[in-house]
Amino acid sequence: MPTIISISDPEDPRIEAYRSVRERDLVGRQGHFIAEGEVVLRVLLASRHQPVSLLLADKRLDGLRALLQVLDDGVPVYTAPQPIIDGIAGFPLHRGILALGRRAPPVDPAQLLAACPPRALVVVLSAIANHDNMGGLFRNAAAFGADAVLLDAQCCDPLYRKAIRVSVGGCLKVPFARIEAGTDIPALLASQGFTAIALSPSAETPLSRAPRPERTALLFGAEGPGLPADLLARTQTVGIPMTGGFDSLNVATTSGIALYHFTRD
Repeated sequence: MPTIISISDPEDPRIEAYRSVRERDLVGRQGHFIAEGEVVLRVLLASRHQPVSLLLADKRLDGLRALLQVLDDGVPVYTAPQPIIDGIAGFPLHRGILALGRRAPPVDPAQLLAACPPRALVVVLSAIANHDNMGGLFRNAAAFGADAVLLDAQCCDPLYRKAIRVSVGGCLKVPFARIEAGTDIPALLASQGFTAIALSPSAETPLSRAPRPERTALLFGAEGPGLPADLLARTQTVGIPMTGGFDSLNVATTSGIALYHFTRD
């Protein structure tokens, strides 16, 4: 079992990383991230990312003892009464579970694509700046077994606390890589044998008629502007027909429909 350390003062320097969680998320965590809740903690402990420490409400400790046994002995588990936990976090932390994780080393996008199986499905995201959408996209990618997610330079951080929470740990489960600004994305995908299929409301081909290539890359853009025109011009485009000229679905919803279509066989 790891060392259990009781905390009685919200100003205790040993739990500095957990203090004022919301405010610190806004400025980044220098190679670390915060995971919240039991489900996300379980995903973290099975992921390629490393737990650094845990902060638990006293009432959660007994129910988590079996799970804590997988931790290395050197990972401290801090516990405190619920009011102290709330004071540390800066808001009522009803789940009573926080974990500080260390990011796995970044992966080169081409290497990540090359490591995918011969029949593979990856998700490519462009300018997704909303953390709720990012979390929803990763949740769908995990649910439908996507092999990887690629993010362009304009995407927000998938390891932001809210994105991880919305994804129910999908951001920790699905391998991802960030594409450097200026990268020719269609060329990158083609170099690894992937057919790029872009989701667009203006596409003439309905999603229901789109066959799945052996190595498929589904491209999604931000709500509103969508994918850049030059990117759409160099990819296959498909759309989801909608009623009465209404041409917009939430990007996470769109991804769920598209991923279902390309994995239903």
